[in-house]
Order: sequence, then structure tokens, then C-alpha cells
Amino acid sequence: MISLDLGHIMTEVDFDSYRDRVRQIHHDMHQKIGAGSDFLGWIDWPLAYDKEEFQRILDLAERMKGKYDTVLVCGIGGSYLGARAALEMIKGLYPNDGIEVIFIGNTFSHTYLSQILEHIRDREVVLNVISKSGTTTETSISFRIFKKFMEEKYGAEAKERIYATTDAKRGTLKALADQEGYEEFVIPDNIGGRYSVFTAVGLLPLALSGVNITELMQGALDAFHDLNNEDLLSNPAYQYAVMRRILNEKGYTAEYFVTYHLQLTMIAEWWKQLFGESEGKEFKGVLPTSACFSTDLHSLGQFIQEGSKMEYETILYIDNMPQDIIFPDDAEDLDHMNYLSGKPLSWVNQMAFEGTLSAHSEVGNNPNMVIHLRDNSARAFGYMIYFFFLACGMSCYLLDINPFNQPGVEVYKKKMFSLLGKE
Repeated sequence: MISLDLGHIMTEVDFDSYRDRVRQIHHDMHQKIGAGSDFLGWIDWPLAYDKEEFQRILDLAERMKGKYDTVLVCGIGGSYLGARAALEMIKGLYPNDGIEVIFIGNTFSHTYLSQILEHIRDREVVLNVISKSGTTTETSISFRIFKKFMEEKYGAEAKERIYATTDAKRGTLKALADQEGYEEFVIPDNIGGRYSVFTAVGLLPLALSGVNITELMQGALDAFHDLNNEDLLSNPAYQYAVMRRILNEKGYTAEYFVTYHLQLTMIAEWWKQLFGESEGKEFKGVLPTSACFSTDLHSLGQFIQEGSKMEYETILYIDNMPQDIIFPDDAEDLDHMNYLSGKPLSWVNQMAFEGTLSAHSEVGNNPNMVIHLRDNSARAFGYMIYFFFLACGMSCYLLDINPFNQPGVEVYKKKMFSLLGKE
């Protein structure tokens, strides 16, 4: 399902010196010991997930089928990035199944929220609010606004169209959901937000939007079995993690996560949160940034080719993408493009990938790793997400940091709350 190409690293790779350390970290993660071990529930989740709740999600999606054309997903960070990444990768940016998914709760932008309210006024809507505590400011503001919209539009029926994904026992959202009678789904205590795609956090909005979550979980299970391997020399997830450390030690302080399809942009956004919040501690870590080629070659290409050598590139290349187009012939050829006549655009995109890879690695001397993923199916998505979970955990433990906390994000919140007048 996934393969890792390290043939464009352009630097010496010494895996042998890491093998023993990787073996020990692998053991610790799977035994759920070490820093942050209370949040290692994701490690065996593809095998041990809550089957009863999973069936409730499937039943709800089936029961509501045909009763809505718009899904509002209200959450921020890990409470929406995984679902949005999956939705766009699997279904594309303009799916034609009649269901529109709109993400709210991830911004304070009054303009954005006002436009959504106007846009959905005459649509049939369901709303999934996602928050462990129920006190996340962006999410709470949006939920209050759109809860009021739902109640004014549907009256007593609103509570049958609002679903809460939250803590099983406590918290503001849990108490509100109990009071209002919303159907509830659980965020497990031992899985943090950015590792929660395979829980109801990701699965419920995806099921409501028509994604095959059974296939998605099968992909995660495939990865769990394939990558449950302590040997660095045969585990691509651990090889990726170790290469990040090797390149960082050689002075590379930024990693470009590169894709070649616009519908993969949110995969990069999800990946940035996963590695940014997990690794950026104690003044350590690699800056996670991203680009979508060939689009961003017209803004970043010059810097990557000839700018300061602070970055390396990790390319996610999907080998089989659907819906190809054959470039048409034109008898007059006024645009001088007939040299591409009869060629599929997938081939043009592939040549852009191969040419850029050669230019950046062989001429620009930028290390490049290529992660090949078989296709953009739900099963492939599930496999890929587990691959990155495992790689991120290993990468952080190799830095001797806790991958599962984020103490630094509280600083901006305290400053913001002071200005807002919150006690």
C-alpha cells in the first residue's frame, strides 16, 4: 500500500546506528509505556476500536440518508482536520453525490460564518459538534450560533439533527448534550485530538458524508499488521522517522510536505498539525510546512532551488488517481501545445513530478523522500494515516520528547482570554 523511496536523499544514510534504539522505542510504544503513554490508545485502535459505537455510526448515517444535503462539522484542530483531509482525498473537491460538507468552529472570522449562515438558510442540515471539553473558544462560538440556527429552523426536531462527539463522562459539551438529548459519540480518554481520525471524531462526519468508513478502518488494520515490525531496515514508517532525525542533525530545520493534487492539500494541513504539535517542544523539532506542486512551484520553486538550504522535501505521490483527461488536438495549434495532443494529463503531472524531483535533488541539492501511496481510496487513506501516526511517535521519541502533549498552545489562549475579558 505504501513504499518509501530514499534514492534522492543526496546524503549519507546510516540506519545501523539507530536500529537498537528504534527496536526499544517500538517495544515501549506497543507496551504503552514511556512519556505520554496514557495517550497511546491509537497504537492498537484499528484492532481494539469500539465495534458497538462503530455500528451506531453506520446506523445513524443509514437512518438519516436522504434527509439532509448539508453536513456542518463544528470543531478545530484534530477535531476536523482528519475528516476534512479524508473527505477531500477520497471524494475530491467537487463530489457530485449531492452532499455538501461545511467546516465551522475552526475560525473567529465573522465574514466566513455569516456567509455560511446565508448559504445554508434553505438547505436541509445536520450538525456534528466535536469537542472533548466543550470549552474550545472557536468551536463554542460557532456551535452557539449554529445551534440557534438549527432550533429556529427545525424547532423540536433540531435535537434529532445535532450530534455531539465529546467526553464519555464529563465536560461542558457532555452536560449540554445530556440536557438537550443529542445523540452522543465518544472521544476516548487515551487518544489525543490529532491522533483521533479513527474514532468517532473522524468517522461520524465521514459516514454522514458518504465515505466508506469500513474500508477506511480496514486500511488502518492493514497498516497495524504490516508495520508492527521492530526492524528499521524493513519498516518504512520507522525509516521515515529516522531520516527526519538524520536530516535534522545535518542542519535541515524545515520539511516541505509536497503533494501533486489540490485535493491533497488538507492531508498536508493534517500532517502539519500532527508533526508540529507533537514534535515542536523544548526548542527541538523540524518546522513542518507544505506545498502543492506544480501550483506552488510558481511561488516557492525559486527559493527551494537556489535559496538557503534549510529544508528537505517529503513528497506524497499517489500512483493511481482517477478521472483522467486526454489532452485534445487543435488543427491550428495557435497555442503551440499540440506536442501534448493525445497525452493523458496524469502523464503530464507525472513528468512534472519527475522533473521537479530531479531538479531539486540533483541540481538544487535538496534531500527528497518520496512516499508512494497506491491510490486515493478510503482503505489507502486509513493505511497512510496509521503510517504517519507510527512515524510521528517514533520521530518524537527519538528526540526524547513527549509526542502527545502541547503545553505551548496554552500561552496564546491566556493572552487572548485576558483581552476578551474572560475570568
